Amino acid sequence: MAILGARTVQSCREDRCLIRPTRERPGGPAQGRSVVNKLQELGWKEGRDYNFDLRFGGSDAGVMSALAKGLVRSAPDVILSQSNLALASLLKETRDIPIVATVIGDPVGSGFVKSLSRPGGNATGFTSFELSFGQKWVQLLKDVAPGVRRAGVLLHPETQANESYLQAVKGVSASFGMTVTRMGVHNATEIEQLVSDFARQPDGGLVVIPNPVTNEHRELIVTLAARHHLPAVYAFRHFANIGGLMSYGIDVVDLYIRAAVYVNRILKGAKAADLPMEQPDKFEFVVNLKTAKTLGLTVPSPLLIAANQIIE
Repeated sequence: MAILGARTVQSCREDRCLIRPTRERPGGPAQGRSVVNKLQELGWKEGRDYNFDLRFGGSDAGVMSALAKGLVRSAPDVILSQSNLALASLLKETRDIPIVATVIGDPVGSGFVKSLSRPGGNATGFTSFELSFGQKWVQLLKDVAPGVRRAGVLLHPETQANESYLQAVKGVSASFGMTVTRMGVHNATEIEQLVSDFARQPDGGLVVIPNPVTNEHRELIVTLAARHHLPAVYAFRHFANIGGLMSYGIDVVDLYIRAAVYVNRILKGAKAADLPMEQPDKFEFVVNLKTAKTLGLTVPSPLLIAANQIIE
């Protein structure tokens, strides 16, 4: 995941500014472009009015903690972050620098904010958390792969939002004729072992819960699903783009556009504590027909009509 810091250039001399670009934007260039474009639309030009310092910690808590410490030491005017792990790492380092967080699961239950309407601290932003996704993922898996009787749920056990999603999946699984296997993972080794063990029994399918671990190892997960002929549903479109069967979840680019608006408001004097943490309102469903055919599955016509993107 990326931690993004911004500082107005006017607040430091060009040759003394603490914030410098460190590398190219991460593997999701659309998010970076959406922020730059929206800020430009709002009157901020990169390199003239602000600079980015980009830091990437993946799913490693130790790396993320070190990056958060360094970013906070550089004293940016505002920080833009993604993921629960990034936000948790940043909040350990600062309760003063405003943080606009994106793709956050269960921010109240995770202790990041006091409430969605009044965060009350130095963090606000945009949650990706929607418990109804749990039912939707199970329903889609059953609609596309009617033979699935066992749902293996890949999750990060220390992320409260992931456990909440698991309970949502369990709550509806029986009505779809499924049992649920909890698969808590921290690294590639655990992912490979648990998926391989799960695939030894027939009629299985995967529900991949969003978190930095599953996101960082998305190519491995998609490869394992193909190797073991497991239908799978994911939360982000980039899984489907690399060969995953289908994805249903938030429009991440939209969250970054909205986050840029919050960055603009904070740079103009608004306090993070007073900006409500908003919920997603744009969702996307992507189907990979090539993968469906490889698995011998026929995607029902109503789902193809409803899809935002069909990959052939």
